Amino acid sequence: MDALLEEFSRSTQLPWQVIAARLLLATGLGGILGFEREMAQRPAGFRTHMMISLAAAMFAVITIEMTTMQIFSGDHIRTDPLRLVEAITAGVAFLAAGTILLRRGKVQGLTTGAGMWLAGATGLAAGLGLWSLALMACLFGAIVLALVRRLEFGTALKQTGRSSAELQDDAPGGESEASGG
Repeated sequence: MDALLEEFSRSTQLPWQVIAARLLLATGLGGILGFEREMAQRPAGFRTHMMISLAAAMFAVITIEMTTMQIFSGDHIRTDPLRLVEAITAGVAFLAAGTILLRRGKVQGLTTGAGMWLAGATGLAAGLGLWSLALMACLFGAIVLALVRRLEFGTALKQTGRSSAELQDDAPGGESEASGG
């Protein structure tokens, strides 16, 4: 019984408040990145981006905590932080690739996949405590998703001479084909 009590009372290197703040930031930033995808009625929206960012942050915190655990202190254990980036990138790329489709000769889902990738990177930065980097990436990503869409939509209106209602009716999920999305 003492072994179980010790197992569940083990403290972490980072204070739990810091861990909670990092995970909360990652979740919130992922939500910001997924919001536009949700409004465009894309398959990977608000919740998906939040979960990806939270998972990436959790992997970062786990990695930080692992490096301080006694069991990993031997000479035979080698720490390589780039492996964390590679693992998260590969996992998110697998998910993002599943959102990319070819319909009627047009590629769709690229923007959603790219947003998922950015959510993973943002979560990783938040999980590692790189707050300003995570916030900056989220801000730039949100600008690209929200403002550039408006520019693309306006350009599509001018090029076709059609009304915005006609273009929205033709685009899946209310999304213009030009957005890649």
